[in-house]
Amino acid sequence: MTDTPDAAALGTLHHVEIWVPDLTRVIADWAWLLEDLGYTLHQSWEAGRSWKLGHTYLVFEQSPALTDSRHDRCAPGLNHLAFHAGTPERVDLLTAKARENGWTLLFPDRHPHAGGTHQHAAYLESRDGFEIELLASGPV
Repeated sequence: MTDTPDAAALGTLHHVEIWVPDLTRVIADWAWLLEDLGYTLHQSWEAGRSWKLGHTYLVFEQSPALTDSRHDRCAPGLNHLAFHAGTPERVDLLTAKARENGWTLLFPDRHPHAGGTHQHAAYLESRDGFEIELLASGPV
């Protein structure tokens, strides 16, 4: 195997595909957030969109084979996606912006230390039941 600067690191995620009940709502909920985190629109088709950062991309697709209308983060399967979000101040800014865009703050009584006093993070749920975690880098 040739190691080139453009080669993805072995074992890193290539992509994650998430089936969604309403693509229009997903675009409204996710596009601004992913773009703020450095992702760029990668693919666009009638039933889906994907955003890419480096070698990894996230796919959101409204599949006709979908069997439910809401994601259940407490059922077997995906619980949440966690993103590095920069400084604690940037996490707070993104949290406020997410709430303005229809996301619900989870564990508000423990925010921003719901993951423990050692980290500054926000846990948010989309209108379709998908959870994200926005983590601050560096010391708390």
